[in-house]
This record gives sequence, structure tokens and C-alpha cells, in this order.
Amino acid sequence: MFKYIVKRIVLGIVTIWAVATLTFFLMNMVPGGPFLSEKAISPQATAALEAKYGLDKPMSQRYFTYMTDALKGDFGDSLKQRGRTVTSIITSRFPVSARLGGSCVLVSMILGIPLGCIAALKRGKFADSLISVVATCGIAVPSFVICTVLMYFLGVKLAILPTIGLDSIKHYIMPVAALSFYPTAYIMRLMRSSMLDVLGQDYMRTARAKGLAGGVILFKHALRNAILPVITYVGPMLAYTITGSFVVEKIFVIPGLGGEFIKAINGRDYTMIMGTTIFLATLVIIMNVFVDIAYKIVDPRIKLK
Repeated sequence: MFKYIVKRIVLGIVTIWAVATLTFFLMNMVPGGPFLSEKAISPQATAALEAKYGLDKPMSQRYFTYMTDALKGDFGDSLKQRGRTVTSIITSRFPVSARLGGSCVLVSMILGIPLGCIAALKRGKFADSLISVVATCGIAVPSFVICTVLMYFLGVKLAILPTIGLDSIKHYIMPVAALSFYPTAYIMRLMRSSMLDVLGQDYMRTARAKGLAGGVILFKHALRNAILPVITYVGPMLAYTITGSFVVEKIFVIPGLGGEFIKAINGRDYTMIMGTTIFLATLVIIMNVFVDIAYKIVDPRIKLK
């Protein structure tokens, strides 16, 4: 396993380099520049700003300098937020998105796995139909629609939950509900189909024939094998939700990393876009490595090559 982990880490580093390189050159190929939105700025002032941030240097030199600094964890200064570095912005904003995303993952796992198991065990019955309808709606309905409905009824009409920020536990309820609806529904569908497949295996029929209790059959034999597809999905989902949903953060005015990323794209803040992209890519790769290791722990029969 050690060789496999080292191999995955090396491939992850190569992937991060490829993502950073592609993002760097694509951003510099976009027409315009980061200072075009400044009001009444003269050509002399634009040239001075470009010289200050090194944008007047040849592309190859800028690329080499940026990648060298990025290896040290220095993503440069933000071109729009004067006096702030990209690293400091990510450090201050990411914990907010991490708390929101972590809560979403926890809720999705707690609800999705048991409901998927119940739907499989009650196949063809009312509980299965009800859970399938909820799962279909969760996958089909966009998050901004859920945000709007929750905000209108719980925040405006009933006025029982706050609609802005993340200052208390109550502030988390609507954003977490909106953000976790889709992954919960997806996990429910994955768990149901996987559990149905496992329940039809020969060793499950043998366990029932031996007279084992239903709980032992479900948790000791079925769940451990049926949960593998869910583990596969949780890796990318964890990386996505930890960064926070851009739409959810925007609607509930949550000061997370998603809002900063959107602001950077709109303002062509090259260094902020590059730094955030590298950070997110690293997070996704780390989560995928953890998922592969969890695969081996959950099912020792899996051979890692």
C-alpha cells in the first residue's frame, strides 16, 4: 500500500501542476486585463500597476516566477484587494466554507445511508416509493430553488430562522439543508441500488438460511459491501462541499471562499484565481487518495496496484 500511496501522491502533484499551468495560460489568453475596470485610469497608471505586479514581464518569466513562489506557498498579492495576499484571503475564508461543507457532508451521510438501506429493505412498498420520490426531487431541483423556498417560508413568512450569515447554530440550518439536499438524495439512490445488489448475492441467502438476525445480516454482511460506491462518491463530494456552494454562499451572504472565487473571476484577479484553483485541486486530490485508502480498509479483498 505504501508504494501505491506514493504513486498516487506523485500523480497528484503532476495533476496539480497541469491544472495550475492550464489555468495560468488560459487566464492570460483572455482579452483585457485586471485593471480595465478601474475608473478613469490613465495608460501611465495602468503601466505602473502592471510593473508593480510583474505583468509587464515576458510570459515565460512570469510563469516560472509564479510556479516557484507557489511551491513555497506564496500565491502572490491580490490584484484587486490591495494590501492583501492570496494566501491570507484563503486562510481567512476557507474555515467558513469548511464548517459549512463539513456540516453538509455529515448530514448527507447520516440521512442518506440509512434511508437508502430502508428503501432497499422495503423494496416496492410505500417507504421505498416515498424515499425514491424525495431522492429524485433532490437530484432534479437546483440548490438556488431550495434556498429561495426555505428563505421565503422559514425566514420571511414564519420568521423562525435567520437568513444572513453564520453567527449561530440557527444560521446553519437553512444553508446546510439547501447544500446537503442533493448529496443526500444521491447517496440514497447509490445506497439503495448497491444494497439491492448485495442482498441478492449467494452469501446473503446463506446467512439468512443459517438463521442470523436481520440486524447482523444488514450491518455485518450487507452494509460493509454496499457502502463502497458511497465511499467513492464521498471523496469528491467532500472536496466540493468543504469549499462551499457558490450559490448558497451568495444567497445567504456567507463570507466563504466561494464568494471570493466568484469575485476574483468577475474582477480578473489572476493571482486569486490561480491560488484558489491550485488550493481546490490539491484538496480534491487529497480526498481521492483518502478514498482509495478507505476502500482498502473497508474491503481488504481489494488489491491496490
